[in-house]
Formats: sequence, structure tokens, C-alpha cells
Amino acid sequence: MTAPSTKAPGWRIGRLAGAPVYIGRSWFLVAGVIVVLFGPVVQNVLPDLGAWAYLVAGAFALLLLVSVLVHEAAHALVGQACGYVVSRVVADFWGGHTAYDSRDSTAGRSALVAIAGPLANAGLAGLGWLWLQQIETETQTIAFLLAAGFTWANAFVAAFNLLPGLPLDGGFLVDSLVWKITGSRALGMIVAGWSGRLVVVAVAWWLLGRPWLAGQELQMTNVLWLVVLGGFLWFGASDAIKVGHARRRLESVRVRDYLTPVMTVPADSTLTQLPPPAGQLVMGTDSDGRPVGVLDPAALNSVPREAWSTTPVSTVLQHLPAGWVVPAAPEDDMTDVVIAIQTDHLPLVAVQDSDGHVHGVVRASDL
Repeated sequence: MTAPSTKAPGWRIGRLAGAPVYIGRSWFLVAGVIVVLFGPVVQNVLPDLGAWAYLVAGAFALLLLVSVLVHEAAHALVGQACGYVVSRVVADFWGGHTAYDSRDSTAGRSALVAIAGPLANAGLAGLGWLWLQQIETETQTIAFLLAAGFTWANAFVAAFNLLPGLPLDGGFLVDSLVWKITGSRALGMIVAGWSGRLVVVAVAWWLLGRPWLAGQELQMTNVLWLVVLGGFLWFGASDAIKVGHARRRLESVRVRDYLTPVMTVPADSTLTQLPPPAGQLVMGTDSDGRPVGVLDPAALNSVPREAWSTTPVSTVLQHLPAGWVVPAAPEDDMTDVVIAIQTDHLPLVAVQDSDGHVHGVVRASDL
């Protein structure tokens, strides 16, 4: 899960099921690299094109952009089907990312969202292969080069993303598997993070170690790929391990250790029905017993006593975002509580179990 940012990550090009879709500023750097690298290849195959070969390379970059957006759209749509709140879809230097709130996730849902992206690229590779079947392959043409590049690139992205290590989609599958077996999301992230580091070692062996042992001269292109791609994977895996250890500490702490008791009153009742001041926090609830806010003493003091019999409690409540109510019980661990506080920058959260009983609040200041 990536927390929504208040700053636009690039140029918005549309919306997908309500979520804005952006092209990140860094994507244009990637497009430039593709044009520089692919342009000479096109010139070599089709020398009659001359400088127009770079326009073909630009078209290839746009096809790759479509592939990235389809990949991320698959994550977003499956995430929404699983109940996630998707805040944005972005294509950028590292390919792309989808930001969503997955606090209510399960191992199964996480696996479904993860596999959706590579499957989308595999589908695009299949479409590319069908495209190739409609082209005269005996003679090299612009359509053949674009179709072949599109097919190969999507097949590679699908396969590479399924490598078993975070931050790749295959790493989320490892995370989900360990989470399902052990019941610990934290352990899943730690195992998938270390698996991601092993993927980097395997990539380094393939790009540098294998040619070196074979007595071949090391190519700077391979070194560059390892620095860029390996660095991205290593830091992503390391972050996953760090977060996993943090979550594991949270799994050892119970909600009851940080609960502050509250008194509840119906939000539509009048102020005369408020309990006498006793230093305890007062919470207003709706007709279904769901917390809607906590009493604001300053707002209460601003209401004249003679108006208390006609003023509803709801007018003097401090209302908080919907995410401030966390479904949990006192014996549960603190993971969901802390994630809710951090994600929505909340001063406190209400703890309500599956039976609708409000056990109290957890204050951010106590953490």
C-alpha cells in the first residue's frame, strides 16, 4: 500500500474507475532513453528510413507506455474489486505504480492484486503475437519491428515481474503465501524482502558473474543495467524487510495496552443527555452504534445552557475521517490501529469489534 500524496506525481491524462491516471515526469526520461537506444536498431534494420527511424523508436516508447498503464490498470481494477480504495495510477521511471489503501486486505486478495499485472502483460504479449501473425515476416517492416518489440517487451515484463522477491509482483505472491501459512503479514514481508535480495544476487550473477567465469569481457551495458535495476530491487527489498520487522514488533503488542475508555451517547440526542463531566472522553454514535466523533469541550462551552435541551450532541462533536474507526478487539495486535493513525494522520482512532461494541480509543500521543 502506498499512502496518497497531496502533490500531483505528473500530468493527469484521465481517470480509471474514479482514480486519476498520471504520466510521471520521470517517464519522459525513460522515453528519451528508449528513443536513443532503439533508434539505431531501427536504422540498422531499415536504413532507408534515415532519421525517421527515431520516430519509430518514439512509437515503440508509446507502446511501452500503454503496456505500463495496462499493467497498473489491472492492479487497480482488481484492487477495487477486492475492496481497496485506489487513489492514483502512475507511469514513471520505474515502470509505474498504483497507490491504494489495503488495510482490510487478506493474503488471498493481496495475491490476486499482485498477479493481475503480470497476467495483463502476458495478455498483451499474446495480442502482440497475433499481430505478428498478420504481418509478412519475411521482409523487415516498421510494423514487424513494432509488433516484435511490443511482444517481446510484454513477455519479458510479465516473466520478470513474477520473480519471487519484493518489490516485484512475484514478491507479493511470496509475501501472501507466507502470510497465509503463518498468519503473519510481517513474516511474509521479511521473507519476500530477503527473497528480493536473492533475486538481485541472481541478476548480478547472470549479467556479470556468468560472462566473467566464461572469460568474456564485461559489457558496460550489463553493468549499467545491474546498477539501475539491481539498485531499485535491492532498496525495495530492504524497505520491505524494514517494514516487516516494524510490523512484527506491532504484532507483539495488544490493543488493550493502549486503550482509553470512553462513554458513548447517541449523536442525535440533546446535550442535556450528556453524562456529567468526569474527565472521561465522550463519543457520539449514530443509529447503528458506529462512532461518528468525540466531544469537543470548546464547542460544548460555546452553547448557552438554555439551548442544551434543543441542541443535538452531533453539533459539538469533533468529526474525523471514516478511517478513524478500526475494526478490532482488545486482544488483537496493534498493526491495524497504527496503520490507520499513520495513513490518515489521525490524533486518535476508535476501536470497535465485529459485534459493534466500542471498546475505547487509542490516542496517537500515547504511541
